[in-house]
Amino acid sequence: MNLLFIGDVVGHPGRRAIACQLPALRQRLKLDLVVANAENIADGAGITRNTANELFAAGVDVLTNGNHAWDKKEALEYIVTEPRLLRPHNYPDGTPGTGWFVATLASGHKLGILNLMGNVFMHPHLACPFAAAERALAQKPDDVKMVLVDLHAEVTSEKMAMGWHLDGRVSAVVGTHTHVPTADERVLPRGTAYISDVGMTGCYDSVIGMDIEKSLKRFVQKLPERFDVAEGPATICGVLLEVNEHSGLCRSITRLRESESVAQPTVRVA
Repeated sequence: MNLLFIGDVVGHPGRRAIACQLPALRQRLKLDLVVANAENIADGAGITRNTANELFAAGVDVLTNGNHAWDKKEALEYIVTEPRLLRPHNYPDGTPGTGWFVATLASGHKLGILNLMGNVFMHPHLACPFAAAERALAQKPDDVKMVLVDLHAEVTSEKMAMGWHLDGRVSAVVGTHTHVPTADERVLPRGTAYISDVGMTGCYDSVIGMDIEKSLKRFVQKLPERFDVAEGPATICGVLLEVNEHSGLCRSITRLRESESVAQPTVRVA
């Protein structure tokens, strides 16, 4: 199967890029499933029903999340009604929603999506993501051979450790949160694809998707300034995963970068 995972979608520019480009990408790349991290889709922080529905309508099948899961209060109620919207699975018991979803492909094969959040330099500080992964995999139905893990975390060491910890037991471990794409994509020795950070989908003429001038005031002048989403042409950053439906292991991982300013977008392998 061909799976596209799209990194942190930031505000209107990110949603627009997906709406404009994803339908053609699904056809050109023969995609069986599309997953996107959506914690920044509403004004750069949080999720609303309307912004999530925009991505679903554009062809995204499942939305993962992160530390901004509850920045928009309506997400607390919406997530209970929408199983395709996840939140980190290592939140305490009783938190609305879940971090585990099983998608059934047109072929009949099933893919589990597991959303986790790291602990190092992250707020809020959640339960151990490694223990949460173990519990989720122990409860995985036998007919779910493929599993994608979105680890929303700050430090590369924690993400790398998760990749090695789950190597051979899941299809892929992809990192999100920093909004900066890394060049370390690979298939680990036992067949799990890994990348430290997929990068963001949004305006790259920015400071991690936010307005440059307002960001500079915070860093240079040390003044309180509200972060606003940067405007301008947006870029989709993601990874294309080719997964064996029977073994659940990954054949290849390819970085993908699609810019609104490019007439004929291409997949580029670093």
